[in-house]
Amino acid sequence: MTQTKPASESSTPPLKQSTSNPAGKPGRKTRRRRSRELALQGLYQWRVAGGTAQAIEAQLRETNEFPRTDEGYLCALLRGVLANVPELEKEIQPHLDRPFKELSPVEVAILLLSTHELANHPEMPYRAVINEAVELAKTYGGTDGHKYVNGVLDKLAAKLRAIEINANA
Repeated sequence: MTQTKPASESSTPPLKQSTSNPAGKPGRKTRRRRSRELALQGLYQWRVAGGTAQAIEAQLRETNEFPRTDEGYLCALLRGVLANVPELEKEIQPHLDRPFKELSPVEVAILLLSTHELANHPEMPYRAVINEAVELAKTYGGTDGHKYVNGVLDKLAAKLRAIEINANA
């Protein structure tokens, strides 16, 4: 992801992107995907270094990627997650095999972001939410982080989107 400061000036370690691009060719990302990526960057920053939604949003606005996002969606994601972290963690925790503190900050950010989307953005099909989360985990997470994220979100979707899942069965 794009940084607003050189790494030497940043108090938060940069979120590293893998060298492969599983989502397709560079430049082919949708505004929503870029919005999720910047929201992920902001949530990662919050998890590692803290900060308010407003401060993180201000930093994200200064990145090169910001003009290519769906600004409204990005802000809704970031603000929605940060305003509801305890509730989102409570929703996620029963589906984890370990405490939150043992997950990587990237996995936590992806799970919070995707759980918020599943719970609060019914206009987004649950499969799209899960697929986007898996792609984020493949791009920014650890080696098998995408498998873990997929498993947790499959269980969450069964609970949060039961009607949608049953309608598609």
